[in-house]
Amino acid sequence: MYIMVTNDDGYDSEGLLVLKQQLEQVAEVVVLAPDHNWSASGHSRTLRDPLRVWEAQLRDGSTCYISDGTPSDCVALVTLGFLGRKPDLIVSGINRGSNLGDDITYSGTVAAAMEGAMHGIPSIAVSCEGRGKWHFETGALYAAKLAQQVAKRGLPDHTLLNLNTPNLPPAEIKGLEITRMGRRYYKDELIERIDPFGQKYYWTAGEPHALEPDDGTDTGAVANGKISITPLDLDLTSHAMLADLAGWELELARRATYCISCIMQQQTQ
Repeated sequence: MYIMVTNDDGYDSEGLLVLKQQLEQVAEVVVLAPDHNWSASGHSRTLRDPLRVWEAQLRDGSTCYISDGTPSDCVALVTLGFLGRKPDLIVSGINRGSNLGDDITYSGTVAAAMEGAMHGIPSIAVSCEGRGKWHFETGALYAAKLAQQVAKRGLPDHTLLNLNTPNLPPAEIKGLEITRMGRRYYKDELIERIDPFGQKYYWTAGEPHALEPDDGTDTGAVANGKISITPLDLDLTSHAMLADLAGWELELARRATYCISCIMQQQTQ
């Protein structure tokens, strides 16, 4: 198995190194990661500027590739032929901080896995909840197990796996759950400041609320000390609303036709 490892915290992240070293126990691994932190970059691609790639070294002295592009750019470079060989699997992480519920829409970690899935390559995003002393070894161990299962079983087209762990050593993990997306709430606020030139600038971020311990959700599993694995589909269609929305469109179309007819009649009078 040939695995590409990337992330959004930057190539010098401890989480990436621990993940890479563990995956090397089960596969051949290549690293192509951003040259700096792209947290909360979402699924963004560089289209109007050139991308540059360099060789660099990780903390263990091994060679990797780094790019000035986004996490999604790093994946696109490889899937489009930069290495001359497509990976069998893409693993993104391990992120400092979880990517649960609503976080997924902002996450550069998950976006890299999305890019892989869009190119038809099975992909996994790996993140660790918490702060302080990081236990990245937990996510790395389970990512390696998951990688072996994906190699054996495959994934449906346009589907990726989002793996989140509590910030606990493997021996303290209370279980593993297959979950759906929960909700993640933040105490965001608008903070206004004045720079040395008298111009206003703003901060809009905030600290997250405690995880909601909802049964069956990714937030609930991690809140309860368990590992969460959530299958994500790139099809964002709300299938439950299709029929209702079709009714809206038909009604709007009739009204629009009527209004146009009224205007035409007025113009001929």
